[in-house]
This record gives sequence, structure tokens and C-alpha cells, in this order.
Amino acid sequence: MQHAALREEICRVGRSLFERGYVHATAGNVSVRLPEGAGFLITPTDACLGFLKPERLAHVDAAGTQVSGDRASKTLALHRRIYGSAPEAHCVIHTHSTHLVALTLAGVWRQDDILPPVTPYFVMKVGHVPLIPYHRPGDPAAAQCVAEAITAAAARGKPLRAVMLDRLGPNVWHASPAEAMATLEELEETARLWLMCARLPQAERAELPAPLSEAQLQELRQHFGARW
Repeated sequence: MQHAALREEICRVGRSLFERGYVHATAGNVSVRLPEGAGFLITPTDACLGFLKPERLAHVDAAGTQVSGDRASKTLALHRRIYGSAPEAHCVIHTHSTHLVALTLAGVWRQDDILPPVTPYFVMKVGHVPLIPYHRPGDPAAAQCVAEAITAAAARGKPLRAVMLDRLGPNVWHASPAEAMATLEELEETARLWLMCARLPQAERAELPAPLSEAQLQELRQHFGARW
């Protein structure tokens, strides 16, 4: 996509997320990596994703210096570290999605996997999602932790598409804004399903849903290239 089309797509995705309740108020941000080393577009700091203006998106160069637009989101450093660590990433989305934040408050499944592999589409479309320890919003230390998690997962042959910031929300990335949004949706909806099962009265459930078996996971790897 050209710059103008990418600006429009960021606004479309932001509006869609806002209207469907995946983001609220001025929480969340979206960025894209521009082609040919032209830097990045990112939503402005304290902007509402439901009311973005294409011409007001921040354009920063490859070094992170602002070129035009409103002041870039304070999470710019985190986005740039993701792009630097995940070569396949061309769009990063961060939200404060309700069920995912609630999951960190209630207790995630494991530190290295906030949710178990309970549905095939979660395994296929999202994969492993580690929990990143709490840091204040915009803290460069969080960006370092995320970069380290991405690098470690790639070394294991299990590249990430998402991480979860404790008490803040997910960062997801993919090859395009539409694909990153779909990843975010699948992740949030899996958290909602998991929490719904956990809230059932004890009399209505014997135990929490079991993860997919190793044989079932292997089938998803073979047929769909799942990276679990």
C-alpha cells in the first residue's frame, strides 16, 4: 500500500475496533511499517481510535524522529522494538481489551502462555502469548522485555504474533492492519471464552476446559502450519 492508503487503513481499523468495543476512550494505538525504509506511521498520543484523521497520524523516520503529524504515541519505542525483532511484522496493534486485562488480574494460565490451546483457531491464528511483567505505560524496559521474548521464541522455532502486557493489554502484529486486527480479535475472544468457563458455578462444570491434545495440535501443524 502507498502512504495515503495506509493512513486510511489505520483509521478504518481503529474505527472498527472502537465501534465493536475492543478499544475505549483514548486507550490503544496502531502503527504500520512504511515501505522502502520510510519509517513508520503511528496513531497520536491520547488519540481515540474511533475518530482518527488520516492527515493527523504521526509519521516518524526509521530512527524514530517525528517527521509530520500530531505527536506520536508514547508507545512508539515499544512498536519500534517489535518491528526490529519481528521482521514479518508490518502492523502493530495495542489495545486495553477488557477480557485480556481481566485475565491478568484474575491470573493467567502460565507465564509463557497466558491461555491454553483450547480452540483450533486460537492455535492457528494466534499461537503462544507470553505475559510481560508490569511496567508503567511507555516504560522503555517493557520494550526490552518484549524484544527479548520475541527473540527467544524465534530461537525455539515458535515465532510470536502477540505478547500480553500485565494489567495493560496485548500487543499483536502481522503483515497488514487487517491481519493484525483479526489476530487481536481471536486473542480477545479466546480470553473471553476462558473467563466465561471459569465463572461458571462449580455445580455446572467439572473442571476448566482441557487443552487440545498433542495429537490434535500436531494435526493443526500438519494441515495448517500452526506454530504451536
